[in-house]
Amino acid sequence: MQHATAFAVAARPAVIISHRHQFIFFAVPRTATHAIRAALGPMLGDADWQQQSLTEVVRLPVPALARIGHGHVSFRQVKACLPAETRDYFKFAMVRNPYDRFVSVCAMLNKRNPAYRGSETAFMKRAIGFPRFRSRVLVRPQWEMLVDDGDELRMDFVGRYETLQQSYDEACRLIGLPAAALATSNASDHGLFPSYYDDELLSRVTDLYGADFQRFGYQTATTPEALRCA
Repeated sequence: MQHATAFAVAARPAVIISHRHQFIFFAVPRTATHAIRAALGPMLGDADWQQQSLTEVVRLPVPALARIGHGHVSFRQVKACLPAETRDYFKFAMVRNPYDRFVSVCAMLNKRNPAYRGSETAFMKRAIGFPRFRSRVLVRPQWEMLVDDGDELRMDFVGRYETLQQSYDEACRLIGLPAAALATSNASDHGLFPSYYDDELLSRVTDLYGADFQRFGYQTATTPEALRCA
């Protein structure tokens, strides 16, 4: 298995803090955050904030958040740094089936690793056993980004990647913004996610993301066959 330092560097989508429209979008990794950011961008004001990305200027004048260096900023981090008037801003995020998301994460991390193709399941089984890999912001459970210090979910709306356009439209309706068609952006190259799972990988991914399954209502599978038939 190649070490984390050999992984491809993923583009960094941004948390968005809009004072103009009073919302905060939390960019959970691999949940179409690039597409959502692109759709929201034209509606942002000059004073609205975004975290750094690889191709844009930093527009997040909060040093403690800017130092994080990526856009996957959690509710806990935002709450500790932002002024009191932002506490009532509408907060939303998207989540994704953990089985599907894990395959997408691994494909993204290995998009410039030719040895990954054809060995995806073996790589994923080795990688998930390393604490350093599990601790990466792209890999960590989704719920951790969206809760307060007491582990209570603090989002006003949580949409689903599986119904992305519908979820985005609903978020816009709740904020009071015009909805727009989302374009495909930064998609990882992989097949249908059930095809990568054997018994061992299924068990490990189910264990790692147990709280995601429970909190967001996704169904766990007990066998690869059940996952493929779902």
